[in-house]
Amino acid sequence: MPRGCEPPSLLRGFLAGCKAQKPTALRLALFPPPSLPSSSPHPIPALSQMPEAPPLLLAAFSLGLVLLVLLCLRRWGLGKLLISWNELVLQPLYNLFMGDTKEQRILRHVLQHAVAGDPQSVLEAIDTYCSQKEWAMNVGDKKGQILDAVVQEQRPSVLLELGAYCGYSAVRMARLLEPGARLLTIELDPDYAAITQQMLDFAGLQDRVTVVVGASQDVIPQLKKKYDVDTLDMVFLDHWKDRYLPDTQLLEECGLLRKGTVLLADNVICPGTPEFLAYVRGNRHFECTHFPSYLEYSKEIDGLEKAVYLGPGTPTQP
Repeated sequence: MPRGCEPPSLLRGFLAGCKAQKPTALRLALFPPPSLPSSSPHPIPALSQMPEAPPLLLAAFSLGLVLLVLLCLRRWGLGKLLISWNELVLQPLYNLFMGDTKEQRILRHVLQHAVAGDPQSVLEAIDTYCSQKEWAMNVGDKKGQILDAVVQEQRPSVLLELGAYCGYSAVRMARLLEPGARLLTIELDPDYAAITQQMLDFAGLQDRVTVVVGASQDVIPQLKKKYDVDTLDMVFLDHWKDRYLPDTQLLEECGLLRKGTVLLADNVICPGTPEFLAYVRGNRHFECTHFPSYLEYSKEIDGLEKAVYLGPGTPTQP
């Protein structure tokens, strides 16, 4: 899910309950059998002997679910609702029954169907899997073409990515870097970072990319001393949406932006980054261009925002 969508508390509670259950029938999670003392002479009836849930209870549950969906649709819109339903309901249940994670399944598909040392085949394998089997929050093929064009136009020597996920965009950008150029990608989740590293190794791009595990707000201030970064030529923002604005301001405060540095932000429409857009569009130190597109592997409207840093100074009011 594009990061920044908060699940409703009811869904969080439901998922927590499901995760605590063993992968038996879902009915056990919703209607557990009554407990009896261990000394009871009466055995607990088998699942097949248990009475069915009363129709009124099922109807009430169904009505509540419909009302929850309508409430989320009104508050979030269709795009966020589809993302949340997929990431917060379908995927956890599927992972529970499969015994692994979607990200592990994506990696396994790549290892089985892509060609080692061929970054393009890695991208195509991920796109095929995510468009035909399981939706995932990569930048995707359509917006990926916009990302390609910006990287080729900018020709960065030092490129920073915020949010690696499974390594799709890291592979996409690293394959276009010129000799001697490097990409640093920051990923908060150690499991995602490990999968990203395996993707890069398989694609043969490990020498161009450094995967950094940690929170962006902790790593950014360390870039100059710990990672030998003077200034950045380009930054690709694709992590938690509520971090777009504070991390942009942190990059400014740390002196990591120079005149001409390009910020390219994904998912600025769906799920949306209104505070970030208001800041860069209303700031005379940025020159902005919007690239309309579609949410990855869907027909929902989305877009990328390109913000070129024009130089330091105190921002004006929007």
